[in-house]
Amino acid sequence: MNYWLIKTEPNTYSWDDLVKLGRDHWDGVRNYAARNNMRSMKVGDLALFYHSVNDKCVVGIAKVVREHYQDPTTEDEKWSVVDFAPEKKLKRPVTLEEVKQDERLSEMVLVNNSRLSVQPVKKEEFDIIIGMSES
Repeated sequence: MNYWLIKTEPNTYSWDDLVKLGRDHWDGVRNYAARNNMRSMKVGDLALFYHSVNDKCVVGIAKVVREHYQDPTTEDEKWSVVDFAPEKKLKRPVTLEEVKQDERLSEMVLVNNSRLSVQPVKKEEFDIIIGMSES
């Protein structure tokens, strides 16, 4: 199993939106590195669901339920989507500031390339963030 972080602006698409739908495709990715990360996702992989812009925090865990396929919002074959389902809402959000302050997470992509909308997460980083949400 692999771990990821997917970013969204909550005023456009939030954790609550995913929960309400129960399952949805992750569309609109127009960055090649982010697209390649999505193409590496496998069914069962878990992703930290991150609210960007104002909130800047991890709020939940989503699960990959369908691997990449053509993005239905464009005819351009370069772009893909992945389907996610909500797995679990975190007990409390973990802020970007908390992540940056934890030395164990200093190598995390979120800290070093915060603009990347779909990024890999090491299992240890995933576990640390989940632990932070429970404290």
